Amino acid sequence: MFALEDITKRYPGVTALAGVHLALAPGRVHGLVGENGAGKSTLLRILAGAAQANEGRILLDGHPVRFPSPRQALEAGITVIYQELALIPELEADANLFLGMEHGRYGLLDRGAMRDAARETLARLGLTLPAPGVPVRSLSVARQQLVELGRALVRNARVIALDEPTATLTPGEVAHLFAQVRALRDAGSAIVFVSHRLDEVRAIADDLTVLRDGRAVWTGRAADVDDAALIRLMVGRDVEYARQPAARAAAAEPLLVVRGLSREPAFRNVDLTLHAGEIVALAGLVGAGRTEVARCLAGVDRPTAGTLTLDGRDYAPASPRAAVFRGVVYLPEDRKRDGLVLGLRVRENVTLPVLGRWSRAGVVRSGDERAAAADATARVQLRPPDIERETRTLSGGNQQKVVMARALLAEARVLIVDEPTRGVDVGVKTELHRRIRMLADEGRAVLLISSELPEVLALADRIIVMREGRVTGTLAAAGATPEAIMTLAVAA
Repeated sequence: MFALEDITKRYPGVTALAGVHLALAPGRVHGLVGENGAGKSTLLRILAGAAQANEGRILLDGHPVRFPSPRQALEAGITVIYQELALIPELEADANLFLGMEHGRYGLLDRGAMRDAARETLARLGLTLPAPGVPVRSLSVARQQLVELGRALVRNARVIALDEPTATLTPGEVAHLFAQVRALRDAGSAIVFVSHRLDEVRAIADDLTVLRDGRAVWTGRAADVDDAALIRLMVGRDVEYARQPAARAAAAEPLLVVRGLSREPAFRNVDLTLHAGEIVALAGLVGAGRTEVARCLAGVDRPTAGTLTLDGRDYAPASPRAAVFRGVVYLPEDRKRDGLVLGLRVRENVTLPVLGRWSRAGVVRSGDERAAAADATARVQLRPPDIERETRTLSGGNQQKVVMARALLAEARVLIVDEPTRGVDVGVKTELHRRIRMLADEGRAVLLISSELPEVLALADRIIVMREGRVTGTLAAAGATPEAIMTLAVAA
């Protein structure tokens, strides 16, 4: 039995955790849910020895223990697999598996023994070891996660924590991951499963703990609470995934027209139109080519065929900067990697694409820049409203608001939002939905890419469905159903 008792963690100006209890039993999956900023990540860092609690204690088999560093936690059998995987991309799978506990004698590695052990370990997880010399960066995210699970196996981990493990996986990969998690559970490991996707938490978890504002507000069997009650516990209020109706009619003439757009082999012959004042959703399964279309529209990639017109003029952006100059702004799927410079302040991230407005001869008029950033972040209701705060310290939902504030400041006419609520809790998700609708109501054309059908149905005026790189149909949102969308997404 492993337990965290009365854990309190304070940072300057904020209490991240306040008296949290978490008991983990062998052979059980314990789901951990809560809004962004509820304390889930901090709790995992304490579990992993990457952060130290100010108060409280950690018990292992009833005895108090301390983990002053991640190494001590690993030696005690605690493995945390973060959403941003902790593999060394250039090393092979077996080298990553045994990192820090390499086999050998007299300072020489026994690569043969490690490869044999790695092959056996990964085979238990349904993964064939790549050929010698193949770095893990060449593996899919799903396979990299299995390598991380293999690390836990070779260390005989007693506790395995997974942080948002399904965020970038296909349904088939999720099913395979869940099968491995259940196998580890049945072998006696205690599993912690952190996710915003309540359907997945319910599918895998035996027990649940809900965190809110740094406190554990409910713990019990997963079967004893329904989704509506979970959401109320998470946010302290009832939240509905309400339809966001348009406040004004879309413009009659299209703003952006796309004809025969192709970038083989990702997608081919894509046609679409966007009107000012409307939200058009690109729906489909992961890998359907939606993000690849967005990247071409935003000047990140160059198409191999097709024509684009923007406001009646030819549009062929050679770079994202050229797209922004024409009023096309892209909010990428991976906001941390592609959408933000996490080491910069909020103000710097918001103003970065248009900094030339307030600079002359290399000197920035800082007062004007701060005023513009403060106005843009206020419009998206950034919390806390501190534009001098480092962006890396914000929750996922507030980081997404920073990206949206940047789009406002760039005066986007066409806004492309790719998975805008990925990794965001239900309360912030509803708020972001209102913000996206607000942007369309102000006269922008919005292209929405989302893998969540409820989100598509809540926001879109029209829905374009893609499958394997081609458009399979267009639906008016008024008559669309999840079944109709999925039929187009999987039909031959």
